[in-house]
Amino acid sequence: MTRLVVVGSINMDLVTVAKRFPSPGETLLGERFLSVHGGKGGNQAVAAARLGAEVHMIGAVGDDAFAQPLCEGLATEGVALTHVERIANCSSGTASITVAGGENEIVVVPGANARLQPLHVAKAQHLIGSANAVLVQMEIPLETVEATLRIAHAQQVPVILNPAPAQPLPMEWLRLAHYITPNQHELAILLGADPADDFRDLMRRAPCPVVLTRGAEGAWFREEDEPHHQPGFDVEVVDSTGAGDTFNAALAVFLHEGLPIAVRKACAAAALSVTRLGARGGMPHPAEVDALLARQRV
Repeated sequence: MTRLVVVGSINMDLVTVAKRFPSPGETLLGERFLSVHGGKGGNQAVAAARLGAEVHMIGAVGDDAFAQPLCEGLATEGVALTHVERIANCSSGTASITVAGGENEIVVVPGANARLQPLHVAKAQHLIGSANAVLVQMEIPLETVEATLRIAHAQQVPVILNPAPAQPLPMEWLRLAHYITPNQHELAILLGADPADDFRDLMRRAPCPVVLTRGAEGAWFREEDEPHHQPGFDVEVVDSTGAGDTFNAALAVFLHEGLPIAVRKACAAAALSVTRLGARGGMPHPAEVDALLARQRV
């Protein structure tokens, strides 16, 4: 069984479904409201667990009404919570999401996620050292992202950096990553480049291997040689929330099978995730991924 450590955010997603997005200053009647568990870290942990990995979460929640349900939700999915911190006098992270026409708009309030410190990661370095891979995102403090990269690199454990939400990072940090998994806009921000530049040129400029997501087009990946394309899978899109998190989780779970196979399975898993409502609603199990791969041989 693949053992993964996920370092990242844990949020409660407050989701409103509407026919369209409201204009500034407009009050619009929605069609449906639901609260679902999210956060890039929590989402990737759940997606990886559903795909059969042993998953350990390093994260933080507050002491509000959302904290216990968030932890119970992760535990129910089989995610180990030994290194999830409870932060006193602090709210848990939240994300307010509006879904319309298969697209989404999101406002995130970090809450306890902003209090996840390098010390919390250092306390789990023995766990990181025994992992097959580490996943980290950027909804937590940058110094904690750096600590994760350095601790994993020092123990020769592959670390996948999902640079979202994107901001410029030192090239030294990127060199510590086994892979980075941006979209074109995020990669341009990381490199301080023009987002209009050809994405393949951006991939070549990166100081580390890149797996670039391209939505319905699929993904491109580069290690030492030229970028290669993995086409996407044809599915009916209901809600794209969480697709990137599912992609990253699947990439980590299947990385031991080699990068081309891992990217193909990650594209299939991400495609399945958009066919149902909610960040975690469509996160698939291995049999579903296998079935889609069998139906669509791309």
